[in-house]
Amino acid sequence: MGYCNSWCKTKADEIYHNTEWGLPLHDDRKQFEFLMLEVMQCGLSWQLMLKKRGIFHQCFDNFDFNKIARYTTKDIKRILNTPAMIHSERKIKAIIQNACAFLQVRKEFGSFSTFLWNYTDGKTILYTGHATGKVPAANGLATQISQDLKKRGFTFLGPVTVYSHLQACGIINDHSADCPLFKRISQKYPTVKKSRDREIF
Repeated sequence: MGYCNSWCKTKADEIYHNTEWGLPLHDDRKQFEFLMLEVMQCGLSWQLMLKKRGIFHQCFDNFDFNKIARYTTKDIKRILNTPAMIHSERKIKAIIQNACAFLQVRKEFGSFSTFLWNYTDGKTILYTGHATGKVPAANGLATQISQDLKKRGFTFLGPVTVYSHLQACGIINDHSADCPLFKRISQKYPTVKKSRDREIF
């Protein structure tokens, strides 16, 4: 599957790719989970994130942003002391801070999904060249959203991290042209074709 095949190296990768990655997402709990997995992944491999996904759910109340926003130093210590958990106090604090910012976005827009999908008028973007494997690490849209999120109090969400999230939640369709999901997403969901957008490789 071209580009898709290049990163589907384990069974966990394949399951994630085939059932979640790139499918247009409008559920806020899942949006928060995907976004925070990207935060935890900074400097680490995505395979490790999938491997530890169950531990993350255990530590962060199944990514219930309402509960996480009320976490205290006691919760930080609890998470740090969880066996097999990634021991990064900075990332744990970032997730708590991001939960608070997430709630503010929901208060303003009704849902985080609404806020995010407003950037594309509810449509999945098909960028020129991406389906043939010319996929950037970030682009203009990701940079714009990253700057907006930063102003709203989010942290650990630079353009590269945000771009990965836009791929994961289906705002950008970066499946390979020969991947069955590319065709499925293109036919089933509202899409728009766009030229390259200040891409960073």
